[in-house]
Amino acid sequence: MLEVLSDRVYRRLFSAQVIALFGTGLTTVALSLLAYDLAGGSAGVVLGTALALKMVAYVAIAPLVGAVAHRLPRRGLLAALDIARAGVVLCLPVVEAVWQVYLLIFLVNALAAGFTPLFQATIPDVLREEARYTRALSLSRLAYDLENLLSPSAAALALLVLTYDALFVANAAAFLVSALLVLSCRLPAARAPERSGGFKEALGFGLTIHLRTPRLNGLLALSLAVSAAGAMTIVNTVVLVRGGLGGGESETALLFAAAGAGSMLLALAAPKLLERWSDRRVMLAGGALLAAGLAAGAGAASAGALGYGALGAIWFALGAGASMVQTPAGRLLRRSAREGDRPALFAAQFALSHLCWLAAYPLAGWLGAAAGPAVAFAVLGAVAGGAAAAAARLWPANEPEALTHRHGAVAHEHLHVHDAHHQHAHEGWEGPEPHSHPHRHAPIRHTHPLVIDLHHPVWPR
Repeated sequence: MLEVLSDRVYRRLFSAQVIALFGTGLTTVALSLLAYDLAGGSAGVVLGTALALKMVAYVAIAPLVGAVAHRLPRRGLLAALDIARAGVVLCLPVVEAVWQVYLLIFLVNALAAGFTPLFQATIPDVLREEARYTRALSLSRLAYDLENLLSPSAAALALLVLTYDALFVANAAAFLVSALLVLSCRLPAARAPERSGGFKEALGFGLTIHLRTPRLNGLLALSLAVSAAGAMTIVNTVVLVRGGLGGGESETALLFAAAGAGSMLLALAAPKLLERWSDRRVMLAGGALLAAGLAAGAGAASAGALGYGALGAIWFALGAGASMVQTPAGRLLRRSAREGDRPALFAAQFALSHLCWLAAYPLAGWLGAAAGPAVAFAVLGAVAGGAAAAAARLWPANEPEALTHRHGAVAHEHLHVHDAHHQHAHEGWEGPEPHSHPHRHAPIRHTHPLVIDLHHPVWPR
């Protein structure tokens, strides 16, 4: 897996990702302390609202940036977003009211909603071989899991000698280092999309690709299963440990570590698994594991057998199932859009997946508080199971790589190169490819790998 780091550009981008993630983890710890200073016993309400604002920013802003990303130099845009995040985080130590926290959290996550999908859409252009890209996806999953494990420990050590304000400053520094690493790379030039419409059309194009591609409908259903399981672990771990088992912070941390260990183990195994099994098989198995883990939790809670051993095994399974879904997801997105449309599609997936989290977080919290852990496990397990079953139905088995389909005659104008759809005469004034001029397509029936684009607005039956 580490072989992929021999690519100089990817090595620097991965380093930027890891450093920015680590800084964000420090801010997560510092934010909880800041919330307690400002709100005292209502700190949980402040943090819950901040988390909801984070999801709202992700859902609302990612498509906006995805719609215009192809018009801007992505290296400069990525660096500018990092620098802006640093500036916002540096404002957190001087806030004096809760509303200021809400505003700054929304802003920093709005910037992250622009940065993350654009960063993810850039990696396939740097690593064009699928095997190397798969290793990069595994490394990215590992980076997220290690951040979840190591950032709280590093923050705890830093707080022995520093105030929590220093953690905000450290995060700002991490974003600046990330910006410098991005600026030190020569990224491949972004491919202009064929579509020639305005901002309104571009805004919805990534969503159109996502909702009209069968395998991506399956991915969306599996994203709901991941959010149901993830919300159960994130929201209710501390409740189960401290309220049900009488444990403390160390037991809570160990259970989170169990989920992280399951995720990391499957991320490490993903390249080999995907050499032997299809993406569909691995990801549906992950969805089934999520549903089974939650069902096991419901059974154990109903029987009064939900001890540390059972919880640790269930959390490990949930982490593994989530990794089996999330690690290969980039491969589906990569092959489901033209290169110029990838930023829009990655942004759409980012927004849709976080919309699932926005629904799952309050559901997990309300069920755990109002009905108890057995009901929370059961309902979220039913959501995950239904989502996994829907994914199996929406994502066709044995999906052919190339589809035979028919085009009617059409005349239009857009930016294009002379591929299988553009074989026409020129008069000499059109200029080098890609170029734009009025042209006509004759009726045709042919076979090729298909994605939703200007010439394929619907998926053929």
